[in-house]
Amino acid sequence: MTTTQQSETRRSSETSVKPGQRANAADRHVGARIRERRVMMGLSQQQLARMIGVTYQQAHKYERGLNRISAGRLFEIAQVLGVPVSFFFEGLAAATEPQEISPRQRMCLELARNFAMIDNEKHQEALSQMARALAAQSQAGQLTGESGETH
Repeated sequence: MTTTQQSETRRSSETSVKPGQRANAADRHVGARIRERRVMMGLSQQQLARMIGVTYQQAHKYERGLNRISAGRLFEIAQVLGVPVSFFFEGLAAATEPQEISPRQRMCLELARNFAMIDNEKHQEALSQMARALAAQSQAGQLTGESGETH
């Protein structure tokens, strides 16, 4: 069999076999988890790319699930982002397609990113205490049947 025939055979088997589709869904899921963690840490794609020694375009392709990530590279990304490798696979078994981030999730990610960018520890602590107080107030309201919202 010639190289061209092998390529065509490989291409046709990849398009008709379901495991290939699952691999693509897994690549997209892992990429989405990388992006989620990167945003949570307040890093740009360029910063992440520099930290793992790839181009911005390559980091972008990883996050989109367009390029597969080798085990060694995924380990390096996990170390840079401060998570275990398993973090990138959490929720994969249940999710067949990557899910869009809800407005609430987007707001939480933005809050985490902005919080991480505050360089004054006293300000971070004050914001953290305020969040705890508001959460406690909301929980107390739920226990008593009040919504705690003002209109």
